[in-house]
Amino acid sequence: MATITANYTGHAATEAVSHVDRVIAIFRWTYGLVPIIAGADKFAHILTNWDQYLAPVIANLLPLQPHTFMSIVGVIEIIAGIIVLVKPKIGSLIVGFWLIGISINLLLTGQYYDIAVRDTVMAIGAFCFHILLRGRKEAA
Repeated sequence: MATITANYTGHAATEAVSHVDRVIAIFRWTYGLVPIIAGADKFAHILTNWDQYLAPVIANLLPLQPHTFMSIVGVIEIIAGIIVLVKPKIGSLIVGFWLIGISINLLLTGQYYDIAVRDTVMAIGAFCFHILLRGRKEAA
C-alpha cells in the first residue's frame, strides 16, 4: 500500500513541477517577446502611434523631442525583453517596474486609464513570474 501511495505522490509532484515549468515558459516568452515587439514598433508605428501615450507633463520636462524619447524607450524595451529571455529572474523585475512606470505615465495623460490598468495587471504578472523563479538556479 505504501508503494502505491509513494508512486502516486511522486507522479503528482512531477505533474505539478511540469505545470510550473509550463507557466514559467509562457511567462518567459510573453514578457520577453512583448517588450521586444513593442520596443521595435516604437520605430515602425505599425501597432499605434506610440508618441501619443507620452504624458504632456513628462514631455515638457524632456530636453529632447517626444519622438526621440519614445525611440529611446523602444531601445530600452527591446533590451528588457532580451534580458527576460536570457536572465528571466532579473528581467521579470525590470519589466514589472517598467510597466509600473508606463502605468504612471499613462495616468498622467489623463485619458488612457484603461491601458494603465492593463499595464498594471501585466506588471503584477511579471512580479508573479519573478516569484515563480525564486530558488531556481537555472532561471538566474
